[in-house]
Amino acid sequence: MMLPGLPTPLAPLRSPARRLLRSGLLEALAAPHGIDRYLELVHPTRSLRDPLAELIAVRRQTVDSVTMTLRPSDGWHGFRAGQFIRLTIEIAGVLETRCYSLACGEQADGQVEITVKAHPAGKVSRYLNEHARPGMVVGMSAADGDFVLPRERPERLLLISSGSGITPVMSMLRTLCAEDHGGTVTFLHYARTGEDVVYRRELAAIAARHPNVRIVLVHTREATAGRLAGHISRAHLRRIGADHRRAHTYVCGAPGLIAWVRATWAEDGIEQLLHVESFLPPSFTLGDAGAEGSVDFARSGERVLSDGGLLLEQAERAGLCPQFGCRMGICRICTCRKTAGSVRNVLSGEISGAEEEDIQICVSVPVGDVELAL
Repeated sequence: MMLPGLPTPLAPLRSPARRLLRSGLLEALAAPHGIDRYLELVHPTRSLRDPLAELIAVRRQTVDSVTMTLRPSDGWHGFRAGQFIRLTIEIAGVLETRCYSLACGEQADGQVEITVKAHPAGKVSRYLNEHARPGMVVGMSAADGDFVLPRERPERLLLISSGSGITPVMSMLRTLCAEDHGGTVTFLHYARTGEDVVYRRELAAIAARHPNVRIVLVHTREATAGRLAGHISRAHLRRIGADHRRAHTYVCGAPGLIAWVRATWAEDGIEQLLHVESFLPPSFTLGDAGAEGSVDFARSGERVLSDGGLLLEQAERAGLCPQFGCRMGICRICTCRKTAGSVRNVLSGEISGAEEEDIQICVSVPVGDVELAL
């Protein structure tokens, strides 16, 4: 579907209007919000910094995923392997934004690729799986994230993923292969069955063409002759000769996989070699010490007794409509000013000081009384 009121990517703002808007003059005149804030009044996805994109190809590699090739409009500045974008689409009159890793290699020429797995409770992922088609226009942010390959490629790399977490490490693998990287690369992916492995045909072709790349697919719900089965373990690492103590390791996948890798790498004293990305919402136990206090939304004049939950959800229950995107601590759209009190980041467990600071309210819970500039 076309976002209402938007030009197609083939008809973006043209010079001299675009040159004027980008010159900095109007940005200064629009202070303190910047020109983008006023363009959002015309339409929420109109931005000088964030491009639009047109879907030019759609394919389905598994029964519950859709792979989309997008052509960005003006304003796209490329990406590094492992980064993500924020995709904005309209569903039933409401603009929804979600984060998706790019799966293409850095050498992609004017086009990018994402694969979206449908989740039962995923409003956007289910919509894209059911309705994505060539010609759709979507809002697309600049690439973001620090889950990236270093500029100087390591001699040994271990890429570990599960489920839809395959996409950022697939981007890394494609990039390395296009560069003719000669170092040792082990690609270890966990999926329920062989039919659930996205990019399985391409992975087989890569293994055949690149002798330095070892592809290992583990099926967690079926035992296949000659293949590993079950969940990640030291036995798996030993069997495939991953040599994880000497390899730069990049992991993206389910919380259980990430937790095991973190604990194992810490036990072996090699945390400095580990890089982790997660695209699942944080989980935590409601009703800890943070429930003893109140949350004061200073700008709106609302004040509620804290239930110990995420500050974004407490704000929504109080009738506020704070900005948000991914709701899992990745995109930073929900960042707002904490003017008093302490919060705990549910991803890291870190408790902040009581001084003023910017926090991500989608992954922060209060510790006692908290005041927010909302």
